[in-house]
Amino acid sequence: QVQLVESGGGLVQAGGSLRLSCAASGSLFSINTMGWYRQAPGKQRELVAVITTGRTNYADSVKGRFTISRDNAKNTVYLQMNSLKPEDTGVYYCLRSDYRGNYWGQGTQVTVSS
Repeated sequence: QVQLVESGGGLVQAGGSLRLSCAASGSLFSINTMGWYRQAPGKQRELVAVITTGRTNYADSVKGRFTISRDNAKNTVYLQMNSLKPEDTGVYYCLRSDYRGNYWGQGTQVTVSS
């Protein structure tokens, strides 16, 4: 019932910036949580950032560098990533959660070179 399309991933040098976008469509409810997870090769998927109604939460490793935001009118969530480090490399997945359950995007690759 929900489709999530991510964009904005790519290759960037350490210290650079990227902005990820995730646009939701389908059967959407206004009360929801959206967020970003990432998975590095050989590692489990981990929480990067989430945003609910006026509240955000970040992994310690990205605090002060990443900013999550949302545009409810556009049903879109963003992840502004600054001061990128090689350890930020991974596949980034968009998540949308509502009372029915969780919905995931296809993932977008972020590669940070040293």
